[in-house]
Amino acid sequence: MIDLYYWPTPNGHKITLFLEEAGLPYRLVPVDIGRGAQFDPAFLAVSPNNRIPAIVDHDPPDGGPPLSVFESGAILLYLAEKTGRFLPADLRGRKTVLEWLFWQVGGLGPMAGQAHHFLDYAPERVPYATERYVREVSRLHAVLDRRLEGRRFLAGEAYTIADMACYPWVVPWKRQRQRLDDHPNLRRWFEEIRARPATQRAYARAAEIREAARGLDEEAKRILFGQGAEVVRRDRPGS
Repeated sequence: MIDLYYWPTPNGHKITLFLEEAGLPYRLVPVDIGRGAQFDPAFLAVSPNNRIPAIVDHDPPDGGPPLSVFESGAILLYLAEKTGRFLPADLRGRKTVLEWLFWQVGGLGPMAGQAHHFLDYAPERVPYATERYVREVSRLHAVLDRRLEGRRFLAGEAYTIADMACYPWVVPWKRQRQRLDDHPNLRRWFEEIRARPATQRAYARAAEIREAARGLDEEAKRILFGQGAEVVRRDRPGS
């Protein structure tokens, strides 16, 4: 059994996509990031960066005690290695998947996240920031489109953790002021992944959590976007 500390965000969706595809038994542990649940000491013991997702694997491959993993990219890699699925065993195939996994972690996710922030959550409009991040997401979509020309998935014919990492960050394309019709290879890839039964199950789990959650009010925005070093010092064990 795997405990998944989760909230319905793109990074959270990455892990439910994998777990549903692999058929691994898991338990969702909601972490309401708009109410400060990410600062609970029990969660910080699993995810010291006070961010979701994180997992605790109660049956790790080494047969030892339960093992915690934080950071979505690290979790996907851990689960792929645990199951022997969605990550090629050969050197070159593995290299390609990891390139695109890290591309998402270092580029697509952060840039799309900044676009979301300045378009939807910033207390005042900052035209320069909005244009910068919208244009950068557009560039990244073009990179994906070019990569997918002549390929079914990012690493070739096989669906991998690289696709699982990227897909949830493309889902909110309308919020990002993008046009998938401008990128036909990306749209084809997007529609194929959206139609997968495991994808539909993963997003159904997200809808269950979202229905029970309160809206993103001003207090939630303060919690989410007002964090600095003082938060880490305050939540240091023993403080």
